[in-house]
Amino acid sequence: MLRKMLIASMLLLAGCISLDPHYVRPAAPVPAVWPDGQSTRPQLELTEWQAIVNDDRLKQVVGRALKSNRDLRQAIADIEAARALYGEKKAALYPALDAGLSSSRSRSVSNGVSEISGSAEASGSVSSFELDLFGKNRSLSRAAKESWLASDATAKNTRITLIAETTTAWMTLAADQSSLALAKVTLQSAADTVKVTERRLELGADDGTAVNSAITIYQQARGDVAGYTTSVAQDINALNLLVGESVPASLLPDTLEPLEDAIAIVPSGVSSEVLLRRPDVQEAEHQLKSANADIGSARAAFFPSLTLTASAGVGSSSLSNLFGHGSHVWSFAPSLTLPIFAGGENLAALRYAEAEKKGYIAAYEKAIQSAFKDVADALASRATLQERLDAQNAYVAAAMKSYHLSDLRYRNGVDSYLNMLVAQRTLYAAQQDLISLKQTDYENRITLWQSLGGGI
Repeated sequence: MLRKMLIASMLLLAGCISLDPHYVRPAAPVPAVWPDGQSTRPQLELTEWQAIVNDDRLKQVVGRALKSNRDLRQAIADIEAARALYGEKKAALYPALDAGLSSSRSRSVSNGVSEISGSAEASGSVSSFELDLFGKNRSLSRAAKESWLASDATAKNTRITLIAETTTAWMTLAADQSSLALAKVTLQSAADTVKVTERRLELGADDGTAVNSAITIYQQARGDVAGYTTSVAQDINALNLLVGESVPASLLPDTLEPLEDAIAIVPSGVSSEVLLRRPDVQEAEHQLKSANADIGSARAAFFPSLTLTASAGVGSSSLSNLFGHGSHVWSFAPSLTLPIFAGGENLAALRYAEAEKKGYIAAYEKAIQSAFKDVADALASRATLQERLDAQNAYVAAAMKSYHLSDLRYRNGVDSYLNMLVAQRTLYAAQQDLISLKQTDYENRITLWQSLGGGI
């Protein structure tokens, strides 16, 4: 009998309806192509980070970060929690079957006569199982599933962000190492110049102005050496925090100059449709789908609910005869509840769910627009970076020639020290700007990869 009741319940369950609104993905509120008018190639697939990072040391550092970073561990724990919550909601779709065995004995006195009676019962039961006739539990289960998938997308986004931040921190360290090396070379050159001006002052070929001017650039370089030494130490600390452990010195970069093409450039010509695969956009859509399912659950609250409580088993006056000579016992207690008046609670809950969905639609569209802006900004910078690098390299080369000529003319008494000092400062500033621009180039490469979703 119990088996028949369970089968009937499952049939009713399978035939339930859903009151969820029909889900249609909102149209992406962005152009199909980027502002630079590049041709679209939707079939182009972005690659994982291993194909973008070409330096073996950096690959090892990123790999360590993916294993040890605490933010990523927390995101993974959130996925596990959301998955477990989904399991709880899904379990409500099925009846819970319990087995029980009970036995009792009692003594009573009737008309002065003492009587001992006993009973025993073994049964299987289904307690308060709500048939999901209007899909309320299924809507709640779908909402929980979408929340789980949103958590999964959040973890993917955290992973991509971690890769980008670790790579950026590693390249920042390399840039500061280059700036430190440049400051040390400039400091040594300035120290040599101070000696030359002091010697010329002793010979009467220069006045004290030249010596003081030489000391100014020496002290500037000295301050820069101290500042970049601090920056390098802080960069290492920041990198260790991102990785989640101390990075071995053998995996740290020296300077930017040897890192030619350490980060590959993502090919251009990608359709803006690729933004739909960004984890943050996927997270926003899963949250929207969860809100859509919440509306179905709120709608189902207006309809009757049918709850079943049933049990079947055997009973006997004694435990020893229970399974051999016991009698069949059963009970079946369906309960139908129809909401009549709840003070507007159900209507308010529905309106709340509908308003939540509108908010998630706006959040989804904003996520796509923000993603589009990220890519458009990265592409705009990428379009002129190479030209800026070529110009800066040419500027440094010209400044270096000018400095060497001015230094030679000064040492031979043909020109004043002021012209040589201006040329030296110009060269130093140009070299610093070149380091900064190279760092910007590498950061743009990883930013473009990240803004396009970090691979498939």
